[in-house]
Amino acid sequence: MSFFKGNEEKENLEAVLKDSIEIEEDLMRTYLITAERVHDDDELKERLENFAEGNAKRTKQLIDELNETKEK
Repeated sequence: MSFFKGNEEKENLEAVLKDSIEIEEDLMRTYLITAERVHDDDELKERLENFAEGNAKRTKQLIDELNETKEK
């Protein structure tokens, strides 16, 4: 019984991590596309690029966490 519960929890965690990766990647793309369209505000463009960079870092961390979860 405990094995099934542990396996189910692992699958739920993996699903949450995969969903989170998708959300972070979507946000990153949105920020980058928006930054490319900004031509008259260098400060805003830089902030958007920084947001995208933050999303990229979080995505990498989530992927690492997902890979560790799968190895267990």
